Amino acid sequence: MPDVRPALADELLAEARELTDQRLESWARRLEAGHGEDGRALAYALRSPGKRVRPALVLAAYRAAGGVAAGIIGVAAAVETVHTYSLVHDDLPCMDDDDLRRGRRTTHREFGVAAATRAGYRLVAVAAQVLAEGARELALPAPTLGTMGRELFEAGGIRGMVGGQWLDLEAEGRRLSLADLIKVHRGKTGALIRASCVLGGIAAGAGPEASRALRVFGEEIGLAFQIADDVLDATATSDQLGKTAGRDRELAKSTYVSLLGVERARADADRHARLAVEALGAGNLSPGSLTALAGYIVERNS
Repeated sequence: MPDVRPALADELLAEARELTDQRLESWARRLEAGHGEDGRALAYALRSPGKRVRPALVLAAYRAAGGVAAGIIGVAAAVETVHTYSLVHDDLPCMDDDDLRRGRRTTHREFGVAAATRAGYRLVAVAAQVLAEGARELALPAPTLGTMGRELFEAGGIRGMVGGQWLDLEAEGRRLSLADLIKVHRGKTGALIRASCVLGGIAAGAGPEASRALRVFGEEIGLAFQIADDVLDATATSDQLGKTAGRDRELAKSTYVSLLGVERARADADRHARLAVEALGAGNLSPGSLTALAGYIVERNS
């Protein structure tokens, strides 16, 4: 895609990592104090390193809609907490049964299946607390916090991420149509990425047109993200990914690569990224950082 502005994306991702990690570390310390093994499992999960793409999207959407307050990092950290919960459960033996995540042992390998399962569920409640703390820092009224909570937890629930994961598990060993695969991807990965963009807009007080533009951007870039992940799973090494490469093939999952091949899948990721960027034009936004992140999402190598 043209004008990917890699330096701008790298700068924003570095900022999102630093600030989000500081916020998550604060919560990890609170949770591990006096809560025994379960508290340590929660803290371990929250301290999992990552690229922090979703927090970066929250920051970029917030600023694109005119937001300037530092408290937005609380909202970004809440999104990352929901994402962390999903990874803890995604790695469990009843799901993908993975040993490695983000370059280290998965939570259930470190603390056992029962503790990891509990940690995943409890992270949802932690995310609500993180979100409420961020909303207080931004001095957002209670109705706005309610709107943000509905957006975040619907994206993380049965009509979003959980529903997509369910469909993904049901699809193992089956060849899906492209339409059915898109439905899986829009839920499993795309819903929380869309919510990241929408939440940034809500926190900034975005109007209807800007909010619609951010929602469409999030929907399209969320699909592009998962297509790029499918390509990486088929082409990258475990060291590059920080998780076990080739798991989609081992689990006989339908992916963009299995349906279309690597090159056509890459082209489709690029097409959805272009649609995402085009959508921003209708929102009277300052889209530079979002455009840069769209480029990063389809060009990344891990």
